[in-house]
Amino acid sequence: MKKFIEERAKDIPVLDEVDVLVVGGGPSGIAAAMGAAREGVRTMLVERYGCFGGVISQVGVEGFAWYRHEGTVEAGGIAAEFEEAARLMGGATKECQSESEALDAEMFKCVADKLVLEAGVIPLFYCFASEAIVNDGQIQGIIVDGKSGRQAILAKRVIDCTGDADVAALAGAPFTKREHLCSVTPLFNVRGVDSEKFQNYIENDLKPTYSDWRGEWEMTTNGKEDDMFSPYLVAPFRKAIEDGVLDKEDDVDYGGSYSTVTKEGEVLQLNAVFINGVDCTDVRDLTSAEISGRRAVLKAIDAMRKYVPGFENARLRNFGMTMGTRESRQIDGLYRLTKEDVQNQARFEDSIGIFPEFIDGNGVLWLPTTGRYYQIPYRALVPREIQNLLVAGRAISGEIDAHASFRNMSCCVVTGQGAGTAAAISVKEGVPAAEVDIKKVQKALEKQGVRVF
Repeated sequence: MKKFIEERAKDIPVLDEVDVLVVGGGPSGIAAAMGAAREGVRTMLVERYGCFGGVISQVGVEGFAWYRHEGTVEAGGIAAEFEEAARLMGGATKECQSESEALDAEMFKCVADKLVLEAGVIPLFYCFASEAIVNDGQIQGIIVDGKSGRQAILAKRVIDCTGDADVAALAGAPFTKREHLCSVTPLFNVRGVDSEKFQNYIENDLKPTYSDWRGEWEMTTNGKEDDMFSPYLVAPFRKAIEDGVLDKEDDVDYGGSYSTVTKEGEVLQLNAVFINGVDCTDVRDLTSAEISGRRAVLKAIDAMRKYVPGFENARLRNFGMTMGTRESRQIDGLYRLTKEDVQNQARFEDSIGIFPEFIDGNGVLWLPTTGRYYQIPYRALVPREIQNLLVAGRAISGEIDAHASFRNMSCCVVTGQGAGTAAAISVKEGVPAAEVDIKKVQKALEKQGVRVF
C-alpha cells in the first residue's frame, strides 16, 4: 500500500507573470515561444535543463529532417529557420541520407539561444514544472521547483511542450498512454574510428538500403524507399550475438543507425541501443534505463570494435545528456489524428501547418518522395476540459499510428509554432484559446512563412 504524507501549506512567491508561458524547450517549445513572441505578447520559455534544444541538444539527434528528399513538400516557417541558423553559425553539415542539414548537438545550444533571444522570448533554465495552477477549469500558470526553490509563474495562456504532456496531466486534462510503449534510446558518439575504412565498409561491403529495415526490423515500406541508401548498421550486432560476443537480453535490442562520420574519426548519433519496457513518466523506470543503457552502450562499442571495420580502436566520446524517448502520454484533444489522416493527405479547415507523408515507427517506414502531405488541425492541440492550455509536440492528440509521423522533430516545430501563434492571438483578442479565430491564426502563420494548406 502506497504511503502518503501531508505537505505543509505555505505561500509560494510569484516569479513572473506573462501572457504566454511555454513549458519545455525542445523543438516544439522553441517554436511555440518564438511564434508567440513574434505576435507581440510577453512570452517566457521554461526549461528543466541548462540549454534549449530538447532531442537535438540534449539527446543528440542530428537528423532534424532526415526524411527530406527531392519532391518532399514541407511547411517551412521556424523549422526551416533551425537549419539555416545552424548552417550560418557553423553548426550544420550535410546529412548523410537526405537533402537536409545534420545539426551539431552542441552548437545547437548556441543556435537556440540566439533564436530565442532575438525573438524577444524570456528564457528560464533549471526549472521543473511540478504543479499546474487551475481554477474553475482554467489554467492560470504553473508551479516550478529549482535552485531558487518553489515558485509560481502566472500566465494567460500555457503551452505544454514537455513531450510527455506533463503540464496537461498535472492540470487534470484527459490523456491516454499505452501499456507497451515505444523503446527508449541512449544515443552516443564515438571517436578513434578510421573514417575512410568505415566508409569503404559501408559503401562496398554492407551497402545498406531501406529494404534492410523490412528484413531485420520488420518494418513495412511502400516500396519506393527500398533501393535508397540508409545508414543502417544492424548486421554486425547480429553477428556478435550469434558468436556469443554480445548477449541477447530481453529488455535490450542492439543495432540501428548512425549519422555524421567526421574526418577526425568521429561517428555521431549512434542510435544502436534500444531499452524496452520503459515508462518515461516513471522516475524508477528512467533511472534503470539510464544505467542499463550506458552499460549496453559500452557492450555495443566493444562489439563494433570486433565486427565493424574501422572501429578497431573506437572509444566512447560521449552520451547524450538524457535518454531519447519516443512515446508516453497523448492528450485527448478536440480532434484525434488518425492513421488514415497521415497516410491519405487529410485536409482540415483549421489547419495550422502541413507535414510530409513521413512515417517512422510502429512497423511502418514511408519516406516523403512524392510530394504528398497532410494538414495538422488546430483541434489536435487543444485538450479537453482545461481552458487556455495548448499542447504541442509529440503529445498532441492522435492515434499511435499517426504518432509515428507527428512525433518527428520538424513536425513538432510545426505544431509548436501553430500553438504559440494561436495562444498569442487569443490573448490579444481576449478569447479563450479554444475559441480563437482560426482564420486570423492562419493568416499570422502565413506571414511568419508557414505553409498552412
